Amino acid sequence: MARAKIFYNLPNELPISGFRPMEEKDVNDVYILLDEYLKKFKVHGYYSKEEVAHWFLPRKNVIYSYVKLDKSNKVSDLISFYCLPSSILQSPKYKKLMAAYSFFNINTSCELKDLMKCALILAKNEKFDVYNCLNIMENESVLKDLLFGQGDGTLKYYLWNFVCPKTEPKDLALVLM
Repeated sequence: MARAKIFYNLPNELPISGFRPMEEKDVNDVYILLDEYLKKFKVHGYYSKEEVAHWFLPRKNVIYSYVKLDKSNKVSDLISFYCLPSSILQSPKYKKLMAAYSFFNINTSCELKDLMKCALILAKNEKFDVYNCLNIMENESVLKDLLFGQGDGTLKYYLWNFVCPKTEPKDLALVLM
């Protein structure tokens, strides 16, 4: 266990400076950034500005979103993850496992690997026990380098009333909460 703690240890400081929690004033910029990002994928959702506000504005123990601004004070990068705690049964010491799940992470001014490392550190600093990430969107390209372990299951989507081509995970930008 001691070796694992050293191997998986994360610093407290972010490798990229300038991230702060998303605020109401960022909704329009995040809406534009997300809309452009989602166009890259064969299967994706559409978010209105109201939905961006609802799904992305931070709420403790629900959703965590962080933004980085460019030189013109526009949102250039987004980190987001949501909270899904689990009860730990039959343990006298632990009652709850706090799990963070990657939502949408959009990079335009940095490498995705560094952005995702920031997400891991932010989740750790928020006292999450584990960080889960699906191999959808561009995530697969950084999971191995960031030492993510392969899960033991698969995730299946059932989309009704949709015309949906056979899709590889890298072409999918749907995160169901």
